Amino acid sequence: MALQRPCFIDEDASFVMECPEEISQLYFPLASETGLKSCVSPDLGGDAKLCQETFLLEPVSVENLHNNRSTRNFWMVDSDGVAVSLTGASAMQQATRFTPNQDSSRLTAGLMWHTLERTVCSIGVHAKMTSFVPVQDNVEILSVTVKNYTEKTRRYVPYAAIPLYGRSADNLRDHRNVTSMLHRIHTTEHGVLVCPTMSFDERGHRPNHKVYYVLGYQENGQKPEAFYPTVEEFIGEGGTFTRPRAVCEAYLGVPAGTSRAGREAMGAFRFPAIELAPGESCRFVLLLGVEDSSADVDAIFTRYNSVAKIDQVLEQTKRYWKQKVNVAFSTNNADRDRLMKWICFQPYLRRLFGCSFLPHHDYGRGGRGWRDLWQDCLSLLLMEPGQVGQMIEANYGGVRVDGTNATIIGAGDGNFIADRNGIARVWMDHALWPQMTTKLYIDQTGGSGILERVAPYFKDPQAMRGNGIDDTWTPDEGNWQRTAAGEIYQGTILEHLLVEQLTAFYDVGEHNLYRLRGADWNDALDMAAERGESVAFTCAYAGNLRELAEMIQTMDKACPGREIELLEELAILLGGEKQDYDDIQSKQERLKDYLDRCRFTVSGQRMRVKLSDLAEDLQRRADWLTEHLRRQEWIDHGEEGWFNSYYDNDGQAVEGIFPSGVRMMLTGQVFAIMGKVADDGQIKQITRSADHYLYRPEIGGYRLNTDFNELKFNLGRMFGFAYGEKENGAVFSHMAVMYANALYRRGFAKEGWKVLKALADAALHFESSRIYPGIPEYFSADGRGMYNYLTGAASWFMLTMITQVFGVRGQEGNLLLEPRLTAEQFDQNGTAQVSLQFAGCPLTIRYHNAEGKEYGEYGIASACCGEQMLTQDMQGRIVVPREQIERLGAAGGVIDVKLV
Repeated sequence: MALQRPCFIDEDASFVMECPEEISQLYFPLASETGLKSCVSPDLGGDAKLCQETFLLEPVSVENLHNNRSTRNFWMVDSDGVAVSLTGASAMQQATRFTPNQDSSRLTAGLMWHTLERTVCSIGVHAKMTSFVPVQDNVEILSVTVKNYTEKTRRYVPYAAIPLYGRSADNLRDHRNVTSMLHRIHTTEHGVLVCPTMSFDERGHRPNHKVYYVLGYQENGQKPEAFYPTVEEFIGEGGTFTRPRAVCEAYLGVPAGTSRAGREAMGAFRFPAIELAPGESCRFVLLLGVEDSSADVDAIFTRYNSVAKIDQVLEQTKRYWKQKVNVAFSTNNADRDRLMKWICFQPYLRRLFGCSFLPHHDYGRGGRGWRDLWQDCLSLLLMEPGQVGQMIEANYGGVRVDGTNATIIGAGDGNFIADRNGIARVWMDHALWPQMTTKLYIDQTGGSGILERVAPYFKDPQAMRGNGIDDTWTPDEGNWQRTAAGEIYQGTILEHLLVEQLTAFYDVGEHNLYRLRGADWNDALDMAAERGESVAFTCAYAGNLRELAEMIQTMDKACPGREIELLEELAILLGGEKQDYDDIQSKQERLKDYLDRCRFTVSGQRMRVKLSDLAEDLQRRADWLTEHLRRQEWIDHGEEGWFNSYYDNDGQAVEGIFPSGVRMMLTGQVFAIMGKVADDGQIKQITRSADHYLYRPEIGGYRLNTDFNELKFNLGRMFGFAYGEKENGAVFSHMAVMYANALYRRGFAKEGWKVLKALADAALHFESSRIYPGIPEYFSADGRGMYNYLTGAASWFMLTMITQVFGVRGQEGNLLLEPRLTAEQFDQNGTAQVSLQFAGCPLTIRYHNAEGKEYGEYGIASACCGEQMLTQDMQGRIVVPREQIERLGAAGGVIDVKLV
């Protein structure tokens, strides 16, 4: 059968796909806002869970999608005894796959809903199965409609069949059989409930009160007539989930009110036989979920006990997620515009799923990392900025006074948990991201006052930037840094930023560059903790210092000569006298002095510093770093050139021209450009080098690195991966998008668009990507999209498209328009537009390029919002005061910009 691909069917980016089961590794996310996280494959495989400890369905990795037979299923048996699965998951139907007798099937899906249709000729039925999760409840709903498409009346016996795992993911390999003995299973009038007696953990067992369930009813309210509450009773001796003897041999089952104990649970039951006239249909509803008590399960059933209620909540769910994704693009390519809908949706998925809980993401225990907290705020600032200020303030409570941060992050905002299991790993890039997010917040909202709001510092046994332990700390003290007097110390957000940037500045290695420590953004550079240095992120921090100086200068301009209060201990790092930044030992000693002073408590005393002096200090450091990096790390290769990105654990530069070939990494180039370390001439050399050594459009564009042809275990595990996979030379979407963002920021729009276009086109090229719409974490060596949905690349892609490509961004709260669209992005009418929210108002920004001019050739001729003409600043950009936007109100407006 010919390869099918997803095809968009509406402006909301819903899509259809024929025969989706013919493609491996496909899965689709469904989730509520209250905890339930599900995924479904084309045969309704996948899993569902609240957290690592609470899996409703058996946890799956991507390999389980084709291995497992324990899927969600719905069976029909006709009057001749022919048993079929409406999901296609029967032994007979799987045996006919890729033959003329294969069922025809179609998938239709949109934001948080998934409909599978299947025509089963052997019994004359067409089935439609819609899966979704209501926004405010932890229940997955499966609506099943069965239609007799033949010309005679047919009789069928329907069966629902969903295995209930009901315990921690840890128990998949840790006491799987033993933990089934904890199960207490009961059948009710409408389904099967299982409540294990305890959560089994040899480190400490805990009583369990969670109730896992599968309930069902027919559209007329008809209840199931018999139940199969254990796997043994359903599949029968020697049977399987794809050939269950209860279905194929019409086992009688047991009635409601039956109990079982100590077995694997099965949410399986039989409905009374139905007769369908030609063209007649019948509908069933299955509810599966997790609650805290059987009474809560009853309440869920009451809320969803009719098909009318199901239809209503399905429409509410669709409407809710459509409204959440309130950004829309219109360019020359409708498919790319629809793809952007899914990319803009992905940050919500990351917020709900964390970095775990989808089949490729079979690691970790849920939750998000430090980097994720900040980068996910980027997209929220563009779509839902209302609560982001509070989130940012709460997140700063995870910063330690030594400049590192909490690594165990709980649910909710500002919930950081102590790591009591020895010295935690330190990621040297972690201090970079809070400032980026804070700067965007100030620009988008005008909320510069956030810099002067206060937050506590996180405290646990970790000290000395991960090189020591505070053995005096006890959990009873709580997780906030205290003063010598025992009081919780709080500092301004600006102070937190200074602590992060200054401690990092002094934490240098033998080349006077920021130490790599446990790793940076690239987690797989994890084997150079002693002598490794990150040139890439030294460039990034140079940019941060420069930007922070500018932010402080803005504060000073608002009130010239103003002083602020800072933690007294910071005087060690600021230093009143002129410092010799070339003196590595002096820098290391200065840092140690500060860390020793803050190891246990802080004084709580404050000093006063002039804003102008502080800004000058930071600018001086940024300038020194820039010159040091340009002088020491630039690799000149004629017309080509690039920056070395790292030093390994032997203290050797990683990149350059080697006997085994050219060694180049993208990361160092991204942050040299973004941090304004690379000058314009160097950027041109970098782009030529990247195009020569890293660019592979057939697999998504720019690889993360060339093939080093070496197992560099003096740098990181990435070199153990096959080349072209994950961090070792794959097209890694996140870094590629940041490369595009950096190029746009520096005015290299054509080069930036080349990066974004390659990624988008690779994702849409289903013949190689094999993924539903969205941007994956990376593209493998053969161009397959891997680790879909949960990637920081989505937030950065969205950010870059809005603020750089369309040039719609905030500037100290005002709206700034500075388009960097290339000629090909305008439609046949010479128009390109974006719709979004700004200052609480819906806006459409429409650019008109009637002459089809290229970026760099056009400028803004005029702009208007309705009848009102808008003015340009000295640089030819449109700047609209925030108050003017706010006056538009909920109705919003359209801004038309003429380019000539």
